[in-house]
Amino acid sequence: MCTTCGCSGDGATFEGGDHAHPHGAEHSHGHAHDHPHDHGHDHPHPHPHEGEGAHADLNYGNGPARSHAPGLSQARMVEIERNILSKNDAYAASNRARFAQDGSLALNMLAGPGAGKTTLLVETLKTLAGAIPCSVIEGDQQTSHDADRIRATGTPAIQINTGKGCHLDAHMVGHAVEHLGVHMGGILFIENVGNLVCPAAFDLGEKRRVTLLSVTEGEDKPLKYPDIFEKADMVLLTKTDLLPHLDVNVEVLEANIKRVAPQAQILHVSTRNGQGMPQWLDWLKGERRALLHALAAQAQARADMLRAAE
Repeated sequence: MCTTCGCSGDGATFEGGDHAHPHGAEHSHGHAHDHPHDHGHDHPHPHPHEGEGAHADLNYGNGPARSHAPGLSQARMVEIERNILSKNDAYAASNRARFAQDGSLALNMLAGPGAGKTTLLVETLKTLAGAIPCSVIEGDQQTSHDADRIRATGTPAIQINTGKGCHLDAHMVGHAVEHLGVHMGGILFIENVGNLVCPAAFDLGEKRRVTLLSVTEGEDKPLKYPDIFEKADMVLLTKTDLLPHLDVNVEVLEANIKRVAPQAQILHVSTRNGQGMPQWLDWLKGERRALLHALAAQAQARADMLRAAE
């Protein structure tokens, strides 16, 4: 897991916004983590089999680190993870303060590849155009295909290519926002790299987490990949127009989501037939409205305190 090996952002590049360079040149943004990578393999690695049986299961997620890396003890892995995440959390706090100051609703959108994040975003942005200012940060290992699709709607977008990295981190997002710009009172959609594991560990400074799961992925994904769901504020079950053609029990799927993320709202959506899209848009507008009301109340409270102190 990248919280152990620190694979997050070395070699990430940014494209789009006012950060683009002439002739489409990309800007390298080094994001090294200054922690040791003691991944030596010169250690004994016994493989006891006595009493295990021919079909024994191996669970490398049972230890305190909930992961495994050859040559690293569980204690060392926990230490490395804390170092990596503490740095990321500092950047996330900075991002969150900036979004709050701007009154911007930042959403971290998580899913595996092919769940339909970009298609959902395109249809969402088309509907919100002219009503709510929006901007998008796109995360992929390579290409600017998704950012190009977003820009075709007239929405400003910046592409982050993570190279070998498997997720966005808060430093990348903060850097992208500097060059993309965020609209006061608008919505910032952060489409994370398609991955059901690593993005879950990294706070980006978002206000809300939205996890998408295509119904074609099966009922057991929330139980197999719980981290991506457990902090979700909203879970969107996508491609529901395909349900008549699938052997999927939606009630079981929803029950599995609730086992992992009891706090999450669940919506069924389809960009093909429009199912759930009005409810999704209402949720976005409601979250934005609640954020702006809270900021206005805070501003009023500060003003009242200053008057009382005079």
